[in-house]
Amino acid sequence: MPLRHDLDTASLLAGYRSGAFTPRDYMDVMLAYVEACEPKVGALWGYEPDQARAEADRSTARWRAGAPVGSLDGVPVTVKELIATKGMRVPMGTAASESAAATEDSPIAARLREAGAIIFARTTVPDYGMLSSGLSSFHTLARNPWDLATNPGGSSAGAASAAAAGYGPLHVGTDIGGSVRLPAAWCGLVGFKPTLGRIPIDPYYTGRCAGPMTRTVDDAARMMSVLSLPDSRDATSVRYEPIDWHAPGEGVAGLRIGLMMEAGCGMALDDEIASAVRDAARVFEQAGATVVDVGPVLNRAMLDGIDDFWRARFWGDMQALSDERRSRILPYILQWAQGGADVNGVAAVKGFNQTFAMRAACAACFDGVDVVLSPTTPNLSFPATWASPVNDPARPFEHIAYTLPWNMGEQPAFSINCGFSRGGTPIGLQIVTRRFEDLQAMQLAFWYEQQRGPITNWPTIAETAA
Repeated sequence: MPLRHDLDTASLLAGYRSGAFTPRDYMDVMLAYVEACEPKVGALWGYEPDQARAEADRSTARWRAGAPVGSLDGVPVTVKELIATKGMRVPMGTAASESAAATEDSPIAARLREAGAIIFARTTVPDYGMLSSGLSSFHTLARNPWDLATNPGGSSAGAASAAAAGYGPLHVGTDIGGSVRLPAAWCGLVGFKPTLGRIPIDPYYTGRCAGPMTRTVDDAARMMSVLSLPDSRDATSVRYEPIDWHAPGEGVAGLRIGLMMEAGCGMALDDEIASAVRDAARVFEQAGATVVDVGPVLNRAMLDGIDDFWRARFWGDMQALSDERRSRILPYILQWAQGGADVNGVAAVKGFNQTFAMRAACAACFDGVDVVLSPTTPNLSFPATWASPVNDPARPFEHIAYTLPWNMGEQPAFSINCGFSRGGTPIGLQIVTRRFEDLQAMQLAFWYEQQRGPITNWPTIAETAA
C-alpha cells in the first residue's frame, strides 16, 4: 500500500519506530503532495523543501540508530509567519514591512526543533495579522481547501489551509481574538487557544496566545506537550506544569454546562450553525451533563472599545512609516487603522479598559457553570477575496463576538468540528473551561471527538488541485 501524505503523528512515529518507512520517505511523499496543491491553496511562505529533506535524512539516521532526539523527531510542521524562525524575515503579512531576518528562533520554533520536528514552511497571514481572512498585500491569497472559492478565515489563514489540505499533521497559529479558532471552525479543524501564557510566546501581548491547529485532538495534545515547555522570554507565561495531555478524563456526567447561543452583539447566528451546536450540546446532555442556557459575556461597548484601542494602536505604528511604505498596506487595513487618528488618548484608554470588563464577565460566567459551549463563528464560509465576513472596515469585528472574550478572560478554548452545512461548509463548536483548566478542555475535546467520530471526507489532492 503506498505511503499516504495525510498520516497523523501517531501513525508517523509508529512507522518510523517499526522501520515500515522513514522520515525521508514520508517527507518526499508529503512535499510532492504540497507542490501539487499549493498553487491553488496558497497556504505557505518561507517554504524550504531542500532543507526539509536534509533534516529528514538526519532524522532517518537517528531512528535507524534507535536514538530519536525528541517526541516529534521527523514529523513535519508549519508555523505561522508571525512566529519567528532564525534566518527568516517576519514580514507580518504586509508589503509595507522591511523587516530583517530573525536572529533566533522564537520559543515556539525552538521547542519544536528541540523535539525533532521539521519546520518545512511558514504559513501565510493577512496584513499585521489583523484580518480573519487569507487576504494579504504581501502573501499569496490563502484559500479554503473545502471550497477554493471560499475563505479559510484568519489570521492563521495559511495554517488552517495547510492543515485542511493535509500538508502534514502539525500546524501552529496565534490567536488574540479568535485567530486560531475561527479558521479552525471554517476549515473543519481542531484549534486550541490555551490559558494565556500556557504556551510561551514572543512577542507577548494582552490576550495573545499561540496554539495547535490540527485535524485531530490527539495531534493537538502531542503538540501541547512540546509547546507548553517553559521559556523565560514570555513574561506573561504561567508556571510550567508537566501536564499529561493524554490523561483520560472522567466523562461529562455531572458537569453543569452553559450553552451560550447569543453572542451579545455582532453578526446574527446562522440557523445551520445554531442547529449543529444545539445537536452537539445534546450529546453532552445525553451522557449525563446538565445543560443550561447562559447569556453572553460581550456587549457592544466592549467590542467597540477594543476596536477603538486596536485602531489607535495600529495607526500609531503606521504613522511612523513613510508615505510610500504606508501606501503598500492592504487598503482595507489602512482604512480601518486610519480611524485611529480620531481616537484620542482618553478614548483609547477607555477602549483598552474594556479588556478588563470582558475579563470580569468571563470569570462571572463560570460562577454558575463548569464549562461553556457555544458556536465558534456566527457565520458560514465567505468569499476568498473578502477581507472579513462582512467585508466592511467600519465593522471589522462583527464575527469575533464568540471568541474574543475568552482571550481577554484568559480561559482555554477549543474549536472542534461539529458538523457541516448543507453546502458542505464545516461548522465549529467552541468548548471553554475555567482559566488554567486546560487539561479539562483537552479531555472534553477528546470526549466529544470520540462521540462525533472521525472526519472521513477531508479534501483530497484531486479536489484541491483541480
